[in-house]
Order: sequence, then C-alpha cells, then structure tokens
Amino acid sequence: MRESTTKLNPREVYWIVASIVFFTFVCYLTIGMPLAVLPRTVHVDLGFGTVLAGLTVSAQYFASPVSRASAGRMADVRGAKLTVMTGLAACAISALSLPLASYLASTPVASLVVLIVGRVVLGFGESWVGTGAIVWGIGRAGVMNTARVISLNGMTTYGAIALGAPCGVFIEGRFGLATLGMVMAGLALTGFILAIPRVPAPIAHGERMPIRGVLGRITPFGLALAAGTVGFGAISTFITLFYASQRWSNPAFALTAFGLGFVAVRLVFTHVIETFGGYRIAIICLTAETAGLLLLTLSPSPGAAIASVGLAGAGMSLLFPALGTELLALVPPASRGATLGVFNMFLDLCLGATGPLAGVLAHWAGYRSVYECATFAGLVGVAIAVALFARSRRVRLAA
Repeated sequence: MRESTTKLNPREVYWIVASIVFFTFVCYLTIGMPLAVLPRTVHVDLGFGTVLAGLTVSAQYFASPVSRASAGRMADVRGAKLTVMTGLAACAISALSLPLASYLASTPVASLVVLIVGRVVLGFGESWVGTGAIVWGIGRAGVMNTARVISLNGMTTYGAIALGAPCGVFIEGRFGLATLGMVMAGLALTGFILAIPRVPAPIAHGERMPIRGVLGRITPFGLALAAGTVGFGAISTFITLFYASQRWSNPAFALTAFGLGFVAVRLVFTHVIETFGGYRIAIICLTAETAGLLLLTLSPSPGAAIASVGLAGAGMSLLFPALGTELLALVPPASRGATLGVFNMFLDLCLGATGPLAGVLAHWAGYRSVYECATFAGLVGVAIAVALFARSRRVRLAA
C-alpha cells in the first residue's frame, strides 16, 4: 500500500489523529499513575535507599532503548496499528506487577525485583505504543501534518501523566497498591479492545535506511533532545522526595503542573513550528525549560516550585515535535518508524541514566543539586540546538 495523499480538511485531520493518539493517552496513564507512588513505596514501605528508588522508576527507560529500534521497524514493515496493540498488551502485563509486589511486601527484595521487572515490561510497551502511534497518525493524516501528529501525541503523554499522578496517589492511598495495578491493567486492556476496529495506516514502501545510517543523521538531534529531557527525568523521579526533604505536601501537584504547562503550550502554539521552523522553536523551548529548572532550584515554597515546574513543562512541550519535524524531513518515508525509534532512544537512555545518577547526587549533595545539574544540561541543549540551526542555514545557503 502507498502512503495516502488524500486531502483532508483540518477537522478531519484532528479527529483522525485524536482517535489514534488516544491509545498513547491510555499507555501513559499506566505510566503516570504509579509515578508518584513508586519512589515512596520503594524508599519508605520497602526500606531501600534513594538510588534504588530512582532505579526502580528509571528501569522503564533502560528497557525502552532495547525495543525502540525494533518498534520502529515493526511499524514500518508490519504496520503501526499492530505495533500499538502489542504495546498496550505489554502495559497490561506490566500493571499486574503491582498486585504481585504488594503480595510480596513482607519480602522486600522479592517485591523490589517484581516492581523493576514490571517497569522493564512497561518500557517495551511505551516504545511500541509511542512509536507506533506517531507512524500510524502520519500515515493516516499525511506527512504535511507531521508536526501536528507529534504534538498531539506528546500532548496526550504528559496530559496522561498530569492526570494519572494524582489519581494514582488517590487510588493507592485509599485502596492499596494492588488495586492501583488492577485499574491500570483494566485501562490498558480497554485500549487494546478499542484499537481492534480502527483503520490501519498504509505501509510505506521504498528505500529503507539501515539503522547505522539512521543513527548518523539522528545523533545531533538526539543529543539536543536528551539534554532537554534531563529536567523531566529529574522532576518525574525525585520531585516527591524533594518535596519531602523540604517538608512540603502534595508533590503530585508539581507533576500535574508540568503536564498542564506542557499541554497548554501544545494546544495553543503547535502551529508555530510550521510558521517559524523547528530549529527556532527548539531553541526557545530549551531556554524556557532551563529557566524553569533554575527557578526550581531557588524555590522557597511549594507554590514557587509548582510554578517553576509548570514553566519547565511549558518549555519542554514543543521540543520533541520541533526537532522531530526537522529530522523526519531528512529521511525517506519508509524509514520514519526506524528514525522515530532511534530518536526516542536518546530520550530513553537519558531518562534511564537520570534516575540512578540523580539518586547518587541527591545522597551526597541534596535534592536541589539534582535540579542544578538539570539546569546545566538544559544550557547544553540550547547550545546544540543553536549549532543545528546554524548548520541548517549553511546548508540552505550552499544549495
């Protein structure tokens, strides 16, 4: 099948893409719901240190790089719809680790192992759903709507985290860890069932770049993405314990602020990528995120921290679609899935390393130092984005 070139009006594009990224929303609900619960479960309930608390959350992101390339190739060759459904099944299986870990709570080591294995399985599920949904959306809506597809897909991810984090805290606090896991499994299975009748995307034929060739083109973009992702990794992994160290309450609201800032900017400003170009928007996004992280390190109160995290979320909002739109313009259609898979690997590797490294840093220098390092990473990201923009201008002038 060839990629569809049928002209769609904006409303048709919106509903087609929304019906597909809904499955990403379901996937990220299963990611967001335990996000503010797991660090406390591992550190307080099971009695392990901050490094293991961070490692448990980050285990998902160690698994994702292993599956990103295969998820991309699967979407390119076997179809994006099948890739998404496979990921939803993995999310359901992962959720069942929570009831099992709760049952094994009297044996902390066994409970911790189960939680980590569950996070690893979730990493595979996130790879398949996240990559597959973007390829599915572009295949149905057309390449001219790439920025819109990536933006809406990402909006659902952080929107789901914003909604899922406080819901997860509420469910676990009222009904326990086991019930939280069962609710998550039910959501993932519902998504799987709803995906069955959906129209699949055409499979693009033509040149498929080898992974090595894809990696060479992606690396600069991936490094900029990774530098901008350190802040999210630090916030998602340690904001709960940071609040506790300051004797502040309601850390889940900080995660909600990040998600709301992220979603608000994507709702209002997605079109600016097409208007001003991805490189310019990436530079602006990284600058705003870095400012939010800097303010977080200086926050004297939970209200100031929430506002700072919200600014960081707003800053990160358009980073992936801005860089992704410029990147996908450099590869053939038949390699979009592989390109997105490898591009996401940089994000996953960064998030996977951030948890344990930040745990070590927090142990020796306190939780504020985690966000100071994230601020520095943001500055590095700004420098890389500026260099990419300058290179693109030189290439354009040479042509």
